[in-house]
Amino acid sequence: MSASPRALARAAAGSALAAVLVLGSAAVASAHVRVVPEATAAGGWTVLTFRVPNESPTSATTRVTVDLPTQTPLTSVSTQPVPGWTAAVERGDLPEPVEVDGATITQAPLSVTWTADGAGIGDGEFQQFAISVGPLPAAGTDLVLPAHQEYADGEVVDWDQVAEGDAEPEHPAPTFTTTEAAGGHGAAASDDEASDDDAAEGQAASGDASGSAGDASADGSATGAADGDGSGALPVVLGGLGLAAGLGALVVALLAWRRSAAR
Repeated sequence: MSASPRALARAAAGSALAAVLVLGSAAVASAHVRVVPEATAAGGWTVLTFRVPNESPTSATTRVTVDLPTQTPLTSVSTQPVPGWTAAVERGDLPEPVEVDGATITQAPLSVTWTADGAGIGDGEFQQFAISVGPLPAAGTDLVLPAHQEYADGEVVDWDQVAEGDAEPEHPAPTFTTTEAAGGHGAAASDDEASDDDAAEGQAASGDASGSAGDASADGSATGAADGDGSGALPVVLGGLGLAAGLGALVVALLAWRRSAAR
């Protein structure tokens, strides 16, 4: 026996809602603070571009702080100017002295903080912050760079969780791994194994910040649509397709209900 129009309508509506919820949640889950290194070669300098999406529909991101490693300190850190933001590098004592290139280091840059001069990062937007750092530690070193995202309403989101196994934590810390110096600067490897295109994006966005902060390009300072990188675009596309499919199913359900009511 064939299903009634009312049953078909209910089934179509349920399928539409499920599609929208599943695909929509994928887009939300993908948005997190991440780092894209321009290069990862041990002993060299690199530009690290941090991509910070705003995840609150009601409050803007007004401050971002990135903690720098202390066991393998980055002795040289300079910031790229970002219009509408003020950057500050905090230096301080290391927990223990560290040998870097034959020298004993007791102090180093500990963190970088960007504070919005105005509105900050709004709903549906992201911002890129770049720093030039070096020298990078030995090949195979995992550099974990916890980030702290502060909102205008006082909420603070700590992106400081280290992944264990294949499962990604809810708030993963931006991370990348250094590589051998042979063959140039090495391949960029971000916390989610950014592709070559992703690395090229980070290079273009961060500009040439290998010297002083004043020499850096401002290409990476523009605020854009949320997450803005290749990995963030796919969930957005899927979410749009899911929404379109859901609307189509709802139309079918409505027509079926109207035919049933007419009888």
